[in-house]
Amino acid sequence: MRFTKMHGIGNDYVYIDCVRNAPPADPEALSRSISNRHFGVGSDGLILICPSEKADARMRMFNADGSESEMCGNGLRCVAKYVHDHGIARKPKLAIETGRGVLTVALEVKNDKVVRVTVNMGEPILVGAMIPTTLPGDPPLSAPLTVARKSFEVSCVSMGNPHAIIYVEPDEAAEVFGASSDWDPVRELGPKIEHHEVFPRRTNVHFVKAHSPTEVTMRTWERGTGITLACGTGACAVCVAGVLTGRTGRKLLAHLPGGDLELHWSQADNRVYKTGPAVEVFSGEWPG
Repeated sequence: MRFTKMHGIGNDYVYIDCVRNAPPADPEALSRSISNRHFGVGSDGLILICPSEKADARMRMFNADGSESEMCGNGLRCVAKYVHDHGIARKPKLAIETGRGVLTVALEVKNDKVVRVTVNMGEPILVGAMIPTTLPGDPPLSAPLTVARKSFEVSCVSMGNPHAIIYVEPDEAAEVFGASSDWDPVRELGPKIEHHEVFPRRTNVHFVKAHSPTEVTMRTWERGTGITLACGTGACAVCVAGVLTGRTGRKLLAHLPGGDLELHWSQADNRVYKTGPAVEVFSGEWPG
């Protein structure tokens, strides 16, 4: 089976062209094996690029644990790059079918290859029951949550998949963002928050430091994968939560461990736009 390894600011996935080739019989099991960083290719998960009856291509995304997710913003940029660069559809704008509907992308092309992609990520989902979470509010903003005897204020947004955002106070930033190595709350508390009963479909977890109304730094515990270098839908959710909690504006530069993303929650159409790079790393053959 032919595969291609790609990443969007370090959020790496294995991609399989199912437009020209038969899809894997068991993508859940394949994702678990191929994603293994010691015994497989190594990735945050598996993404299938499939035919679509209503778009240029359809994207199916599986986490490293084999669970299927609705969306992956960094993965979507790479799907768009693959669709263009490998000749499935060579257009300046593409439509990609995802678990949250058809999303449109605009391509920045240099030397006939896509280097950056702007994705119309759609409107944020702000109704608590649809995120989904049982925390109070539509959406829950700065809602109290206690995990492992630690109390947080959590804001929740869905971008087609659920996100829990925790803003970090200055005295906590050293632990979260690496100046102190004694204890890592993202690694220790991320999985506990992901599986907390108030999130019936689990959740992605983001720890965020707001530097100014236009700039944040964030780290992510990704549902079904663990710590990742980037989360595109999470950065969009952070942009929305920042506006709703009064911490940041509608245009935001997000620093993630793997690189930067530009976000814009447009007041004109209520949609979130995300811009960032997409990189093809290598291709190979997977047995079976």
